[in-house]
Amino acid sequence: MLNHLKSTSKPYGVVLGITIVCALFYFMDFDPQLAYRRSSISGGEWWRLLSGNLLHTNQWHLLMNLAGLWVISFLHECHYRATNFTLLFVILCVLQGIGLYLCFPALGGYVGLSGMLHGLFTYGALKDIQAGMRSGYLLFAGVCAKVAYEQIYGATDQITQLIGARVATEAHLVGVVTGILVFVTYKVIRKFIK
Repeated sequence: MLNHLKSTSKPYGVVLGITIVCALFYFMDFDPQLAYRRSSISGGEWWRLLSGNLLHTNQWHLLMNLAGLWVISFLHECHYRATNFTLLFVILCVLQGIGLYLCFPALGGYVGLSGMLHGLFTYGALKDIQAGMRSGYLLFAGVCAKVAYEQIYGATDQITQLIGARVATEAHLVGVVTGILVFVTYKVIRKFIK
């Protein structure tokens, strides 16, 4: 599905668009209307499942997440074009919100791209493995080990202080799981199409 939607352009125009939207949302303070808030989602504001990913707690949070987006895009650019990257980004953001909502009822609020970035990284590592790139195994093992460590020991105090909020390590776990889920779903769909 995602490979069939490849256009001829690299994903960087989309990444630039996401960068601009995230920066605008941060400086225009859209948190009250767009942040992931469990109570608001329960009240029917479903767009927050997606839009919460585009908001950030402070400028360091924004810069770290956007830097991560650009690095991951460069790292796995061989797998993406503008169209399939856009679709993957939206799917991962929505699944991130749904995963947090269904699996972590105690998490009342969340903002940031980090969960989606873990999904994007995981998906890219699995695409590397599929393409026969040995580095994909290392990348996949690394992200799984990082997330497992966070689930046991939590995030570092330095990052928590830097972003001015508790790091939602639950989002990182959901990101890895959704990255795997999207990859497997894509493979199954391709098998049926063939």
